[in-house]
Amino acid sequence: MVKIRLKRFGKRNRPTYRIVVTDSRSPRDGRTLDELGYYIPYREPSVLKINLEAYKQWINKGAQPTRAVENLIKIQERNVQ
Repeated sequence: MVKIRLKRFGKRNRPTYRIVVTDSRSPRDGRTLDELGYYIPYREPSVLKINLEAYKQWINKGAQPTRAVENLIKIQERNVQ
């Protein structure tokens, strides 16, 4: 199954995440199929950038987002409108 999930980068206690499309069996920071955006939670205000068109294309192909990614998508859609 294909998942849309967060991939962690950054230093200890300063995480930066990329929103990626990957096979569910691959490790968290393993190989990815596509990169949809990024999330930097420690900045004030936090930085969130997601390509919503690419996200919707992957959803139509059957990719399943994680709960964390679903919450970030809701925030992004609220900010766009």
